[in-house]
Amino acid sequence: MTEEIFIGPEALPQLEHLLQSRAFQKIVVLVDENTHRHCYPLLKPILPPHHLVHIKSGEENKTLATCEHVWRELTEQGLDRWSLLVNVGGGVLTDLGGFCASLYKRGIRFVNVPTTLLSQVDASVGGKTGIDFMGFKNHLGVFQEPLAVLVNPNFLQTLDMRQMKSGYAEIIKHWLILDAAKFQEQRYIGLFTEDWTDLIRHSIEIKSRVVTADPLESGLRKILNFGHTIGHAVESFYLEKPGQQLLHGEAIAVGMVCEAWLSVQRGLLMAEELEQIETFIFSIYEKVKLPAGDLEAISQLCLHDKKNDGATINCTLLQRIGEAVYDQPITLSEVQSALRYYQTL
Repeated sequence: MTEEIFIGPEALPQLEHLLQSRAFQKIVVLVDENTHRHCYPLLKPILPPHHLVHIKSGEENKTLATCEHVWRELTEQGLDRWSLLVNVGGGVLTDLGGFCASLYKRGIRFVNVPTTLLSQVDASVGGKTGIDFMGFKNHLGVFQEPLAVLVNPNFLQTLDMRQMKSGYAEIIKHWLILDAAKFQEQRYIGLFTEDWTDLIRHSIEIKSRVVTADPLESGLRKILNFGHTIGHAVESFYLEKPGQQLLHGEAIAVGMVCEAWLSVQRGLLMAEELEQIETFIFSIYEKVKLPAGDLEAISQLCLHDKKNDGATINCTLLQRIGEAVYDQPITLSEVQSALRYYQTL
C-alpha cells in the first residue's frame, strides 16, 4: 500500500513536511497545461528548488511518445535514483507519471497530487501505473506505489461539470460493489452533495480495503473492475475517433449499465435493482449514442481486457447492489446483447 494518503486542506502542507524529512537529490514536478495554470501556483511556495516538466493533457497523450519526452527531460536534468517526481494532475498524468518514475533507472520515488475527482477517488490508491498502446486502454503498465498521495478537494473548484461527473462514476461503482447503504442514501442526492471531502474519503477507504487485501489483483481486487470490461472497450473505441472521445467516467457509466443488465440475465441481480441503477446513472449521465454498426467492433475490444484468461472474457458482475462477483466469463455475443440493450434505453 501507499505509505501515506493525506485528504483535505491539510494535504499540501504535508508535502512540505515530507520533502523536509527526506533528502532527495533532485525534484521534478510533472504538470500539464491545465494543472500548470490552476494547481501548480498552490504548490510552488512550499516546494524546494525543482524543475518543471510539461506534457499535454488528454487521454490521447497517454502514450509512449509522451513517456519518451518525460524520460528525456529527467535524463537531461541528471536525475539519479535518489530523486523524486511529483505528479500534479488527473488520472492520465498520475498514471503516466507513475509509469515513467517506475521505469526510469529501474525506479525512482514519486508523489501523486491528484487534481480531478476521478484521480482522487480512483488513481490515488492502488499503485497502478500505465499508458495506452495501439489503441488499447492501459495496455502497458506496472504496479508501483507512490511515496505519498496528497488529496486536496479544493482542486475540484478548477473542474467543469463534465469532469466532475467523470470522477463521480468511480464513486458510484464503489457503492455498487461494496456499500449498498451508501448507494441508497446518495442516489437521492447525486451531484448536489455538500461535502466532497467526506465522499472522497469514503471512496478511498473502500478502495484501500480491497487493495490491501489483494494488492496485485489476483482475486478480490477484480471487483473494482465492475463496469470496466465493457466500459473500457467503449472508451478505447472512441479514443480513435477525433471529436467523439469519451471521458473515462462517461464510458464506465455505459459499462455499469451493460454489466448490471448482464447480471440480471445471469440470475444474479434483481430487475428492480437494475432499474434503480439505471435511473440513478441516467439522472447524471447523458446516454452515449452507440451506432448499431459499431457494436461488433466495440465488443471485439473486450478480447484485449487485462482480466481475460486466454480467449475467455472475464467480467465482474453484481450479485446484488453492494456485492460483486468476479471472474464471470462472458461471451462476445453477450457483450453485443448488453450494448444493444443499452441502445434501447
